[in-house]
Parts: sequence; C-alpha cells; structure tokens
Amino acid sequence: MRFGLTFLLLAVLAFPLNAVEPDEMLPDARLEQRARDLSKNLRCLVCQNESIDESNAPLAKDLRLLVRELITEGKSDSEIFAYLSDRYGEFVLFRPVASGANWLLYLFGPVAFGLALLVSGIYIRRRSRQESDQATELSEDEKQRLEQLVD
Repeated sequence: MRFGLTFLLLAVLAFPLNAVEPDEMLPDARLEQRARDLSKNLRCLVCQNESIDESNAPLAKDLRLLVRELITEGKSDSEIFAYLSDRYGEFVLFRPVASGANWLLYLFGPVAFGLALLVSGIYIRRRSRQESDQATELSEDEKQRLEQLVD
C-alpha cells in the first residue's frame, strides 16, 4: 500500500506541468491551442532545457504573451518563429532551421555513424583474416603431433 502511494506521488511529480496561467490564455480555443503548440517548440532562454510552455521563468511568460500577441496580429507560425529567432537568436528554437552552417550539424551524426561502421567493418575483416591465417598454419611440431594422434 505504501509503495503504491509513493509510486503515485512520484508519477504525479514527474508529469510535466504547463506553466501557462489563466490570465495568459486567449479567449478563442483554436488560437489558444495554436499558441500552446508554438510554445512547445520554443526554448526557454533561462531554463534552456524546457519549452516556454513548461517554464515558470518571467522571461518565458513574456515570450508566451508575445507569441499570443503575434497570433492575434495575424502572423503565421513561420513569421512568429522568424521574429523570435531574429530577436533572440536561433537558440530559442528547439528545431533550428536546416540551412547554412546548420547543415554540418545535421549531417555530422549520420556521416560519423557511417564512418564508424566502415572503420569497424574493415577492422573486423582484417582481424578475422589474420586469425584465420594463423589458425591454418601449423608448425612442424604440431604437424607431427597431429599425425601421431590420427594414427
């Protein structure tokens, strides 16, 4: 019983809570949902590992309000992301735009993984050849001993 209550408490505490306050919400449910979706893709510049939707930092609240203001002005999602990245840098985006120097970052992981597979494959192949060459060659003493055992 005690274990179950402890587990339930930990599960509730581990569940991510949204920091959006009721006074921030837009009256239109569709626009509010759009604001929430945008907020989940924007990084809190104070917390750095949370979205502005999850963060309680004052700057995150200001960014949430700014996003809602831009939505009510009729800006598109891409215009809002462009405005915020121009103002705060690309770090504010959880998924930076794949252009310019960012292509190097996007391609580095798969290229490094492919090179690691290639190098390890070559190493394993060479090592198995060396072992098979050593295993097939018997010394004279081994050959004589083998003949004695077979006879």
